[in-house]
Amino acid sequence: MAASDKSVDDSLYPIAVLIDELKNEDVQLRLNSIKKLSTIALALGEERTRSELIPFLTETIYDEDEVLLALADQLGNFTSLVGGPEYAMYLLPPLESLATVEETVVRDKAVESLRTVAAEHSALDLEIHVVPTLQRLVSGDWFTSRTSACGLFSVCYPRVTQPVKAELRANFRKLCQDETPMVRRAAANKLGEFAKVVETEYLKSDLIPNFVQLAQDDQDSVRLLAVEACVSIAQLLPQDDVEHLVLPTLRQCASDSSWRVRYMVAEKFVDLQKAVGPEITRVDLVPAFQYLLKDAEAEVRAAVATKVKDFCASLDKANQVQIILSSILPYVRDLVSDPNPHVKSALASVIMGLSPMLGAYQTVEQLLPLFLIQLKDECPEVRLNIISNLDCVNDVIGIQQLSQSLLPAIVELAEDSKWRVRLAIIEYMPALAGQLGQEFFDQKLRGLCMGWLNDHVYAIREAATLNMKKLVEQFGAPWAEQAIIPMILVMSRNKNYLHRMTCLFCLNVLAEVCGTEITTKLLLPTVLLLAADPVANVRFNVAKTLQKISPFLEASVIDAQVKPTLDKLNADADVDVKHFAAQAIAGIAAA
Repeated sequence: MAASDKSVDDSLYPIAVLIDELKNEDVQLRLNSIKKLSTIALALGEERTRSELIPFLTETIYDEDEVLLALADQLGNFTSLVGGPEYAMYLLPPLESLATVEETVVRDKAVESLRTVAAEHSALDLEIHVVPTLQRLVSGDWFTSRTSACGLFSVCYPRVTQPVKAELRANFRKLCQDETPMVRRAAANKLGEFAKVVETEYLKSDLIPNFVQLAQDDQDSVRLLAVEACVSIAQLLPQDDVEHLVLPTLRQCASDSSWRVRYMVAEKFVDLQKAVGPEITRVDLVPAFQYLLKDAEAEVRAAVATKVKDFCASLDKANQVQIILSSILPYVRDLVSDPNPHVKSALASVIMGLSPMLGAYQTVEQLLPLFLIQLKDECPEVRLNIISNLDCVNDVIGIQQLSQSLLPAIVELAEDSKWRVRLAIIEYMPALAGQLGQEFFDQKLRGLCMGWLNDHVYAIREAATLNMKKLVEQFGAPWAEQAIIPMILVMSRNKNYLHRMTCLFCLNVLAEVCGTEITTKLLLPTVLLLAADPVANVRFNVAKTLQKISPFLEASVIDAQVKPTLDKLNADADVDVKHFAAQAIAGIAAA
């Protein structure tokens, strides 16, 4: 008797602990217990999980949002723990309750889990259990349940019978017409997803009227979500239907009174273009694109400016050049001198991409004057974006024609007061050097690259050392020996210890690309000289450098010159110097 009591106690233990922990005042403890739910379910077994654990969780759903979020997440992976798909319906009640709470993040996670669980139901169980859950959410008193309902239609619809499909379409229409803007917003958000699973005839008869209605909603937050649905619907319909059923609404959205709606049209423009095809693009979308390029709101102009290259690339190849020259470029010219720097910067990031489409002659005639204006722009981001995308033009016409205008722009950016601007031009310098050639670089840009090594911002000095390595990879070790190593070695004698350290950092990276001969002959003597530097920071960086360049030195050189220097540093009075020297000795020995 005692033994059987003991086994009952043991089997009750997991749920008793869970109850205690879920009632604990400490939120973290409650959260941890929720995260261990799968372990508790395994301990209880499938039957008791269904009959005890799930009902307990359903009844006690009232807690901090963090705990509820964890619970919603856990329940989505619980199907196997309640006995597999044929018992998945046991998970619906707690998830239904979670889908009605006030916190959006919890509701979204509950809907995500409901979608997962619904997909695991058989078609019959889906109709018996999931569809009634959806209908209860649709007719809930609080807007929270109705917003959650919107996410379940696309999962249920494909697998139910025709009469139930008709009910679901009617329910979705009801949500699209809901008095609460949050519900209409949720319906607009899920309209495109639902459209993909609805038959074409009902898409035209039921969903497109909903779409038109949402696109004319008095709340701009609803209308802008209808723009996203526009893309999905246009992809599903034949061209003729798109023209009659979707385009009038799209035109209306492109000239909407709210800039947020127009901004969303600009953001989705290339997707819309691909969905409607070349003919509708030429007749309807090109004028809409022009309209957005001269929009009164800078945010809209900036958003559509970033789409110029992609929009032009997706135009019908037969008319592409003609449409760009006659319909797009006149508006782009205006944006080049836009009063808003964000608009000019957005355009500068993509305008070079038009060059391969237009070819050499039109690039020189039409685009080159625009690039030259942008290279002299007062906004550093505009100049930087043009320089960063020079490769597009280089492939078409070469950049010799731009080089005279490039130089002042590069010099100004290299000396810009914002260090992030200086950093960006440094990172682009190797590619620029490759495009302009070694002779131009040596004459005009080498001095700039050396100047960055002495910048007062560490991040610039660090980037400048990596830049040196990439330049050597570009132009070769013999060039490095002639052009930059002598100038770097001079820094080892600078009175400022930071410059002497930068010299060491350069030698670290140059050894990798210069090879054994140059490292032994030119780099190593300077490193060894700095081992006697009066500043401890320099001396311990000597130890680090010797370890880094040792793979590029012959064993005889390491034994004769490197090890004696490290031994000397290992006996240094400074504790950090000794530490790094010992580390270097061990590293070289292990190599």
